[in-house]
Amino acid sequence: MLEQLQLRDFRCFAEVGLEFAGPMTLLTGRNGQGKTSLLEAACVLLRLQSPRTTTRKDWIRLGTSTAVVEGAMGGQRLRCAVAASARRLAVDEVVCQRPGDYLSRSGLVVWMDHGDMRMLRGGAEHRRRLLDFTASQIYPDYLAALRGYERALRGRNQVLKRDARIDWAQADAFARVLAERARVLRQRRTQLLERMAEPMFAFHERVSQTSAPIAAAYRAGFEEENLADELAQRREEEQRQRVTVCGPHRDDVGIELDGKDATRFASEGQQRTLALALRLAQARLLEEERGRPPLLLLDDVFGELDRERRRALLECLPAGAQKIVTTTHLDWLEQEGGDWVRWEVAEGGVRRV
Repeated sequence: MLEQLQLRDFRCFAEVGLEFAGPMTLLTGRNGQGKTSLLEAACVLLRLQSPRTTTRKDWIRLGTSTAVVEGAMGGQRLRCAVAASARRLAVDEVVCQRPGDYLSRSGLVVWMDHGDMRMLRGGAEHRRRLLDFTASQIYPDYLAALRGYERALRGRNQVLKRDARIDWAQADAFARVLAERARVLRQRRTQLLERMAEPMFAFHERVSQTSAPIAAAYRAGFEEENLADELAQRREEEQRQRVTVCGPHRDDVGIELDGKDATRFASEGQQRTLALALRLAQARLLEEERGRPPLLLLDDVFGELDRERRRALLECLPAGAQKIVTTTHLDWLEQEGGDWVRWEVAEGGVRRV
């Protein structure tokens, strides 16, 4: 359980701290006061990632040079300090040389917000983000493969765009690095979706109260077993486009409802239910992997759901999981009840209500 969170120069907060005294914490306040930033800080503390940005300097408060997030979890002290071009991690004041050493001692996280609808309505990058955030918490080799692939992809694309005449020897050297990482990503993403299939169907049935069949299938962004071989075959295409035309960065997840593409044919209500089922399946998988439920960060989710879906979601959340929830109004809470600890967020500070 996350017991304490402290921020310094993170987003809009100069310095703020709060304690989590129970399994259910509510962060209330008007829009633009920093409620989501507090959830983001908890995610950064535990996973070194943000669901809002891929640029770490976005965390740093304007006019300052370093953002610090620290907190207590499971009897140990975690600390993440970030500057524009550097990061320093520590557990119990012992500096971690590698991110993996830090992540192996932190907790698991599920993030839910109204933007989850983009997994059904948006482009493939939103569905890949679900795979990446989940797989990086389950498979020790995944995050290193993903970061290595992204670095090599940037390097190869630069080679393809840099000169009028492409240096194919250099591009092929990058392709071999891509191929090595791509094997890991394809294997893990396939395994992940296979493991999520059963809980996703079960949760969708409970939330929607229908037995319509659903499926989530991995759609690889390359066909050959060896990505380098396929890139060599598509050299003329890359000569024209000046970009790496295939690979895991083109992967997608095909989501079907009753045999039809849910991204095109499902109604708004059906898409919302499918998004909830995906997140609940993610939570179940993380719980099975670690033997305890993940921290649930829910950003303004309940207020957008009708009472039936809201109640079904509450019932499906992992039993005993710690929940930190933001909301701008309390109407839904008065209907559902529950033993919540409430903090008011306003003007760069927090106070317990």
